[in-house]
Amino acid sequence: MSDHLTVVDHPLVQHKLTLMREKDTSTAVFRQLLREISTLLAYEVTRSLPMTTRSIETPLCDMDAPVLSGRKLALVSILRAGNGLLDGMLDLIPSARVGFVGLYRDEATLKPVQYYCKLPGELDNRLVIAVDPMLATGNSSVAAVDLLKKAGADNIRFLCLLAAPEGVARMKEAHPDVPIVTAALDERLNEKGYIVPGLGDAGDRMFGTK
Repeated sequence: MSDHLTVVDHPLVQHKLTLMREKDTSTAVFRQLLREISTLLAYEVTRSLPMTTRSIETPLCDMDAPVLSGRKLALVSILRAGNGLLDGMLDLIPSARVGFVGLYRDEATLKPVQYYCKLPGELDNRLVIAVDPMLATGNSSVAAVDLLKKAGADNIRFLCLLAAPEGVARMKEAHPDVPIVTAALDERLNEKGYIVPGLGDAGDRMFGTK
């Protein structure tokens, strides 16, 4: 574990991830597990949100009670698979602002190609959490963070379900100021750029496509 990478080893996270890895897990169950695990990961990635207090009245007395401070945070889904993480996070943080970055991987070069970008305003005043289930080569993730920084974001965290050492190294090289939170650091990438042992293509398994 380092300042740059946090692996969430909570038993519920690890158990649900194992069920998601199994190749015979159905689309419906995979999608439900992703929603559940993303809520648990959201708990970890938001652990150090800034706090303040405000005066409230309980049934017994007045008190200064802790509340979140600053602007509402922004969740940015890296399409399309990021949407699976987004749903569970919004269950926990329903007031978050939401953005989308559309990137697909050119299968020949493994480089990301942008086709969509819609972000909330005032990113320089918000914690921005970028979400994508897989941190594989890191190329798409780096490109997405590049876009966020260009839009003014300067407090960014990256949340993923699985990470490969190659992707973590690529992100650390390009964006050392962006902490990564993940459920597992897997062994390696294969020759096609897929995480091994991994769980296959998260988008295909979530949406039932091939």
